[in-house]
Amino acid sequence: MESKRRVISLLVDNQSGVLARVSSLFCRRGFNIDSLTVSATNDPTVSRITVTVSGTDKELSQLILQTERLEVTRQVFVLDSENALQRELLLLKVACDVHTRTELREIGSIYKAKIIDLSPDSMVFELIGKPEKLDAFLKMFADYTILELCRTGVTALERGGMHQHMQKPPQEVRDVQLPLPGTKCH
Repeated sequence: MESKRRVISLLVDNQSGVLARVSSLFCRRGFNIDSLTVSATNDPTVSRITVTVSGTDKELSQLILQTERLEVTRQVFVLDSENALQRELLLLKVACDVHTRTELREIGSIYKAKIIDLSPDSMVFELIGKPEKLDAFLKMFADYTILELCRTGVTALERGGMHQHMQKPPQEVRDVQLPLPGTKCH
């Protein structure tokens, strides 16, 4: 079976230890997390975790089912690349001198990267875009000396208005996903 890259979005309780529980589950299931971001949402009791992982459809389906069973998880959904907006931030520090500065500035200009720091021996670029754009940008620096780089990881939202997974209040979703102890599932 073919391994595919997927972006999974989780809405979880905003409390300490949740990230550790989620990442521990991924680790126990043998998944390497390619990128991970955690952010606030419009509801102060809910955080969004966006995880990029690779695996077969069967493995990813099993992982999603197990993630949904965590009591801190409110909702889990896979973000379809066609219907989601994905962005990532890259900070890239490249060695430069008077001879290479113009070339580096041109590469940055083509990709619409900002130069956020310039010193006599280095430049720091800031680039925001799809992960593929950042990968292509980095390939352009193969013949230069990269001193440091840092990527934030993917953050993503679905296009359009409110989607099905967001239409129910969190407590209603919680009640449907995890019935209270002693109650029967219908």
